[in-house]
Amino acid sequence: MKQLVFGAALALAAVPAAFAQGDWPSRPVKLIVNFPAGRPLDVLARSVGEALQGQFKQPFVVENRAGAGGNIGADAVAKAAADGHTVLFGIDSTFTVNPHIYKGMAFKPADLRPLVVMSSSGLLVGVHPSNGFKTMADLVAAGKAKGVSFSSAGSGSPGHLAAEMFTDATGMKITHVPYKGNAPAVTAVLSGEVTGGVLATPGMLPHVKAGKVTPLAVTSRQRSQLAPDVPTVGEAGLPQLEQEVLYVVMVPAATPEPIAQKLQQGVAEALTRPEMRTRLQSLDMHHEGQQGAAAAKRLADLSERYGKVIRATGMKVE
Repeated sequence: MKQLVFGAALALAAVPAAFAQGDWPSRPVKLIVNFPAGRPLDVLARSVGEALQGQFKQPFVVENRAGAGGNIGADAVAKAAADGHTVLFGIDSTFTVNPHIYKGMAFKPADLRPLVVMSSSGLLVGVHPSNGFKTMADLVAAGKAKGVSFSSAGSGSPGHLAAEMFTDATGMKITHVPYKGNAPAVTAVLSGEVTGGVLATPGMLPHVKAGKVTPLAVTSRQRSQLAPDVPTVGEAGLPQLEQEVLYVVMVPAATPEPIAQKLQQGVAEALTRPEMRTRLQSLDMHHEGQQGAAAAKRLADLSERYGKVIRATGMKVE
């Protein structure tokens, strides 16, 4: 069993205290987003970056480094200089799922230090109306009787994990069909190419409102702010299917403590602003705010939970 261990500040002595505390940032800060532009993570990173730019009077520039379930961008930050000028904006699955399904990763979670869990969002369980399902019980019954197919945004994505969690918890027979991104995964549901999917709510909601997708539940602990009439999986009697995507900020593990603290506090302050709370709501996110050790524990606990599912189902990169 793989245990998730993150790095801590190791090199305070390597950088003069005056520089660490007073001169950061001394040049533009690069925010590496390890998924494509336009997704909720990217939108959130740009919004937080704008707030940080106002706080620290230096440019905070987003650079998208997508690929391999977020591994490429995370590796770039893990290998960057530990001086606070390269920061990762990512989602938890790179650290809670990937170590269990990728045979080799170019970096170790211990190479990075979590600063803040900014927010969380659930996924929406949606099916094509032609299936006739109205409730989660209908979907589970069909999955046990004849099998169903779920699309996802790719191998190792939250939607892929959700399919495996459904299989593990209910005994459903699910054929996982990975696509290259959330948009084509949603299109597959719309066309009836697959039975349904457990996908990001903002991408599904317009089609729900148009009657082209039937919503059955959301996987978060609380109801979606964008779809308040849709029950949670807990309310549907399946709390073991609860799953939330966590949006996290990390730096190289050896980043000096004063710099890490300054950035951590800056992000935390940005998230308290009214305009940021409005942005989170528009992205169907709930503010979280765990910092430092609490953030690392949240990720480690998720990794342990997901690792059990992955081992039980044989989930792998396709």
